[in-house]
Amino acid sequence: MEVRRISKAVISRLPRYYRYLGELMDAGVERISSGDLSKKMHVTASQIRQDLNNFGGFGQQGYGYNVKYLREEIGKILGLSMNHNYIIIGVGNLGQALANYASFEKNGFILTGLFDVNPELKGKYVRGIPIRMMDELEEFLKENTVDIATLTIPKGQAAEVAEMLVDYGIKAIWNFAHTDLNLPNKDVVIENVHLSDSLMQLSYNICVKRQCREIGNSRCTKTKKQK
Repeated sequence: MEVRRISKAVISRLPRYYRYLGELMDAGVERISSGDLSKKMHVTASQIRQDLNNFGGFGQQGYGYNVKYLREEIGKILGLSMNHNYIIIGVGNLGQALANYASFEKNGFILTGLFDVNPELKGKYVRGIPIRMMDELEEFLKENTVDIATLTIPKGQAAEVAEMLVDYGIKAIWNFAHTDLNLPNKDVVIENVHLSDSLMQLSYNICVKRQCREIGNSRCTKTKKQK
């Protein structure tokens, strides 16, 4: 069976669909049209239909989408119909913040281990999970099923730790180290997350808004449309 390649742009929108559909379910909405969903998501109705058609469509002309069914199907596409055990390496401020974010578990991401090199953290607990030292990692991975390793460590250590994780059998890395990991010869999926990139995009949009106010909103809107 041939696996169809889906663009990164489409994949990046799937979690948003899943999240908004969850909000609609909480609000008691049973059906929704692509037009109404587009207003909520600020994506065109045409784009929504194109995105979903990559996976079969899920809607009917004049009938719209069954919210619960569509959310379940998108969840399956995202792999949320199964649990994913993950560990965190680097239990500093960011690592502990991620460990304490219990909402991950609602989507099937189960935290099973915490690791660090700081001996002062050894034996301490975060949400009932003990912090282990890195020399315990190999044995832990042999005894437990771990699908994802999360890195919240300095960038100078990230590549070496990632190579070690792959050697230990890890197939997916969620990388928060301030560097892009690239292991081209390894059978591993890597998601590089740069929080500073998002903050810089926010800064850019602040600057654009400020410029719009300075030159006048009507003129700014006209310039944007022309582009």
